[in-house]
Amino acid sequence: SSSAGEDVATAIDYTVADTKVHCIPSVLNGPLGAGLCVLLLGRSSTSRKAVFVLPGVIDADFTGNIGIMVQTCAPPINIPKGSKIAQLVPFESKVPHAGQEVRGDHGWGSTGQPQILLAVDILKHKPETRVTLKGPGEWAVTQSMLVDTGADITVI
Repeated sequence: SSSAGEDVATAIDYTVADTKVHCIPSVLNGPLGAGLCVLLLGRSSTSRKAVFVLPGVIDADFTGNIGIMVQTCAPPINIPKGSKIAQLVPFESKVPHAGQEVRGDHGWGSTGQPQILLAVDILKHKPETRVTLKGPGEWAVTQSMLVDTGADITVI
């Protein structure tokens, strides 16, 4: 077939009652075979129903249930058992193996904690800090300054 991916159905009837992220069990368990990794993506028809499937990567050595992370901006929404809301798009990993640790059925976070050092919604809360500039003698001025999280150097 000319399809890029394989549709994935939900294993249970599920109601999304709020705008938080929910994980719905699918009818599939890993490993998926042939040593392939897959991208889990939403089907285009799913978004039209105000259900958004959050993308994810399922590694070739994952052996647990493949969960489908969903979110809606218009709760409550019922997703019946057997609903094909996601698709798996296979790919061959080209990343060299860093170790012999097998993921098994451990999913989210099994390769360690994400390294998010500063996450700020700049449109709502500008990342500001109080800075004190000191000069000769007793001269000093304290001021709020905008932190440019993309800069290596700040010029004052």
